[in-house]
Amino acid sequence: MEAAEQLAVVWKQARGPVIVPLLRASVMVCLAMCVILFVEKVYMAVVVVAMRLLGRRPERQWRWEPVRDDDPELGSAAYPMVLVQIPMYNEREVYQKSIRAACGLSWPSDRIIIQVLDDSTDPAIKELVQVECQRWAKKGVNIKYEIRDNRRGYKAGALKEGMKHGYVKDCDYVAIFDADFQPEPDFLTRAMPFLIHNPEIALVQARWVFVNANECLMTRMQEMSLDYHFKVEQEVGSSAYAFFGFNGTAGVWRISALNEAGGWKDRTTVEDMDLAVRASLKGWKFVYLGDLKVKSELPSTFKAFRYQQHRWSCGPANLFRKMLMEIVKNQKVTLWKKIYVIYNFFFVRKIIGHILTSVFYCLVIPATVFVPEVEIPRWGYFYIPTVITLLNAVGTPRSFHLVIFWVLFENVMSLHRTKATFSGLLELGRVNEWVVTEKLGDVLKMKVQSKVSKKLRMRIIQRLHLLELGVAAYIFFCGCYDLLFGKRYYYIFLFMQSIAFFIVGVGFVGTIVPN
Repeated sequence: MEAAEQLAVVWKQARGPVIVPLLRASVMVCLAMCVILFVEKVYMAVVVVAMRLLGRRPERQWRWEPVRDDDPELGSAAYPMVLVQIPMYNEREVYQKSIRAACGLSWPSDRIIIQVLDDSTDPAIKELVQVECQRWAKKGVNIKYEIRDNRRGYKAGALKEGMKHGYVKDCDYVAIFDADFQPEPDFLTRAMPFLIHNPEIALVQARWVFVNANECLMTRMQEMSLDYHFKVEQEVGSSAYAFFGFNGTAGVWRISALNEAGGWKDRTTVEDMDLAVRASLKGWKFVYLGDLKVKSELPSTFKAFRYQQHRWSCGPANLFRKMLMEIVKNQKVTLWKKIYVIYNFFFVRKIIGHILTSVFYCLVIPATVFVPEVEIPRWGYFYIPTVITLLNAVGTPRSFHLVIFWVLFENVMSLHRTKATFSGLLELGRVNEWVVTEKLGDVLKMKVQSKVSKKLRMRIIQRLHLLELGVAAYIFFCGCYDLLFGKRYYYIFLFMQSIAFFIVGVGFVGTIVPN
């Protein structure tokens, strides 16, 4: 009782001079960030609608005509030489699919080289991949199996090493596909004309679609977020500025542009975005093709998804720190484009977007239930967030009914993204940690069909996430206090959000793989 009384005294003494001003300042900062994000979302929506109404398709913006081989003297020489790189690391479940898809690309066999860059550390998997490459080589495919004696630089290091081989000197373009990506046969015939007929274009990026989007609720949530990224963010960057972040796969680069930009660098965990920004600062332009789709796999285990999100949040923030002054001092691009890259691309989307969601909805709003003097205007906690949510959900109409679950799940994940963002900005902890996203392929289907395991033998301690459970307890307590003593009805949101944190905290999210 004495401790409780002392705590009450401290609360009363600190409440007026410290807590109220601090919380009020936090609310003002969050509202400012909320308005910034709202303006960005509305701006992008207006640009997308305008592009649709004006019919500004890439084929109309840029010169495009199919590659023709009707000249008997030229024959297949009318087609440029293309290198296809497939970096992989212990990809037992998906290596066959990616190699099969790459070998099935419609392009003259003497004008394409398939390069499998295998960094696998498992000798058995290495042998499987090598045998698969040999199998396709016997069919007449020009396929190269390349390994190295270390994993220095991870994916960037593998791609950089792959470009050093002598046969690459004959190639003008390089297409990159991660191990779980399966391009359609007409991928090159649709993408290459943009590069061939427009010498100022360095990159053609395709859209990702997902073969396992329906596997669980978590993959549906990811599909909603990524569909918005491709259908809106990439579309706006391509049509309005000829710049966007390379997605690291399902794209084709002009090798001369790649080399002029300095090649692959492993200084961050987003080597793809790093290369795109450097190439853009050299004056090169990019094209995004929303109707050119490449099948891929979403991470379906929460562990894999969390590692991926750490990399995707930490890397851009760290790159922003490293390249800010280089962008500011650049003389080759317009002021307008520099503002877009610094403010819209990095500051709003890669930093504010993460910080606002976690700080405002998971910390500040719950805290205001204890301090009724600090009021949040309804437009700040309801109207603007609702519009932002609806604009995000439009990208995936089939999942519109899941929008509430998507909001709650994104709020949970924003906690990890914010931690990763600050790690990148301040270069702390796991800033350069690279964990390859686990792909399951058909492994679950095979295990279920063969009934390998009927019980999940995962220890409880492995599934518990203490940070999420702690935040769940905090938000639940705030909800109870608001229900008993408050008048703002925050508890409706707070109880739902605490349940979402609790579900993630006890590990009941994503696919649980049987041992």
